[in-house]
Amino acid sequence: MELFVDRFSLENKNIVVTGASSGIGHHFAGVLAEAGANVVLGARRLEKIEERVEEVCASGGRAVGLCLDVLDRSSISSFLDAAEEAYGPVDVVINNAGVESGAKIYTDIDEEDWDRVLNTNLKSVWQISKMFTERVEKNEQKGGNIINVTSTAAFRTIKGQFPYAVSKAALVRATEVMALEGARFGIRVNSLAPGYILTDVSRGLLESERGDRLRKGIPMRRYGNFEDLDGPLLLLASDASAYMSGATLVVDGGHICAEL
Repeated sequence: MELFVDRFSLENKNIVVTGASSGIGHHFAGVLAEAGANVVLGARRLEKIEERVEEVCASGGRAVGLCLDVLDRSSISSFLDAAEEAYGPVDVVINNAGVESGAKIYTDIDEEDWDRVLNTNLKSVWQISKMFTERVEKNEQKGGNIINVTSTAAFRTIKGQFPYAVSKAALVRATEVMALEGARFGIRVNSLAPGYILTDVSRGLLESERGDRLRKGIPMRRYGNFEDLDGPLLLLASDASAYMSGATLVVDGGHICAEL
């Protein structure tokens, strides 16, 4: 008899994670491997990826690291091909790669800023998801699973997050449309929207005086840690969410519910 907890297992699922050399993607690699997945990490900084692979494997997990430039269509294709060669057909794609343009308002950014952010955070998701869907069809798989990592910036207006907020809001809508259109292929598409998460990059700001003011605007009165994303990640990546598609899970301590 299958236990309920078994539905959260990722045993022998082949999962690819983009933007896995640092931050959330770096953390996700360990969580997925611990749950039993065969994990393929992709990023441009191959040396960082290889270090993470060594850590995951040393802990008893299964992982490989591959070079991936999400702005290069041929690199995406080669990455997905290599992922299949490593473990077989891919079951889950986690579109995590993302960048921002710094604290600039819309009059301060230039075309280069706009293109870099929108191409990385939005266009690459479409390209990777399209190629993944084509492979699901070609391999005659029963279906697939796409998880897009967006942000609460998609829902909460904060000065200085243009065009990052634009890209993440569009990604939420893209998730919904992809869920509708991907159903015919047996592909589920959901998104995960973290709020303020303490990382090596964000810690300086979030632990400053300004950061303290931001923290007080969060109903739970604290910032998130990587571990706060583990449960939602395992839900979306596993069969426990078999009837979920087009949803966005917000993990932000209630921040988007608070008054501006």
